[in-house]
Amino acid sequence: MFQFVSQLEGQLTASVHGNELAISRNQALIERLQYAVGRLIFNQMPTGVEVCCSMNHGGPFPSSSDVRSTSVGSGALLRFVRPICYQGR
Repeated sequence: MFQFVSQLEGQLTASVHGNELAISRNQALIERLQYAVGRLIFNQMPTGVEVCCSMNHGGPFPSSSDVRSTSVGSGALLRFVRPICYQGR
């Protein structure tokens, strides 16, 4: 798994599934994985939204309450520039 994670290019999300014991025993692997992703999700599935230029929602209210970013599309990349986000942990 360390070899696999070290070969990953940047990803929007990664999901880690396991009970507390399995997660605690694999902290070194999880720490390495967090540098390849923008959101690390524990025991949940990602949305499946692709980061691409044709995908966008945002802009003025009511589409978004914050016009400086979007949650999808290529503009979403700015949301996942360090620090890492943890979800479901």
